[in-house]
Amino acid sequence: MELAFERRGDGPPLVLLHGIGHHWQAWEPVIDLLARSRDVIAVDFPGFGVSPPLPAGTPYTPETLADAVESFCAHLGVRDPHVAGNSLGGYVALTLAARGVVRTATALSPAGFWVPSEARLAQAMLLALRGLTRTMPPERTEALARSAVGRTMSMGFIVARPARMTPEAVIAGGRALRDAVGFDETLRSFRAVVPPGRPKVPITIAWGEHDRLLLRRQAVRAAKWSEQRVKLLRGCGHVPMSDDPELVARVLLEGSSH
Repeated sequence: MELAFERRGDGPPLVLLHGIGHHWQAWEPVIDLLARSRDVIAVDFPGFGVSPPLPAGTPYTPETLADAVESFCAHLGVRDPHVAGNSLGGYVALTLAARGVVRTATALSPAGFWVPSEARLAQAMLLALRGLTRTMPPERTEALARSAVGRTMSMGFIVARPARMTPEAVIAGGRALRDAVGFDETLRSFRAVVPPGRPKVPITIAWGEHDRLLLRRQAVRAAKWSEQRVKLLRGCGHVPMSDDPELVARVLLEGSSH
């Protein structure tokens, strides 16, 4: 499947997968750090960013998105890449690890380790944020993004340090969330999402210390599922790439060194 992507660097291929409602630019703060030693391929899921939607009749689920990533890698001629993902992308990365079609997988605050009440809370928060992007006038959105206080108000439960985000990144991220045709169906599928199958390749799981969307106690369940310690991303929120690019890059490089 053809998907929109950004490719930089040289070395072992590392495919980056974003969260629900986001786009490949979520990884922009860490791409150049990774590209010093990796062939970095940051992808827009189908129906997100500027990638085309899934074929008519194909449901939006983490599994079908994993199918699309597999197909995309085959189309690009990339075999057995390392893969890393955040949130929904983290779940897809672990799904690919369970299939044994990647070399390693690194998951940052992956979905799927919730109890039903936590899944419903995350759904409600994401729906509310998407509603804001669809109802707020563009000039108001831009004014909020260009104010440190405004970025804290609009992005505070997604990242721990919203003031570090550029206004342009906030505006573009809001546009990606507003326009994502795959968002609603993918979000509804979360109700049936449980931890993926056992991984067949080395995995790394890391969790934001201040994750307010997928609460940190879910990391305990992820640790039990994986039978290994989950790394704590100190000072980071749910989408940690802009909170501490150097820390996130280090975790991804270590995870993709097996």
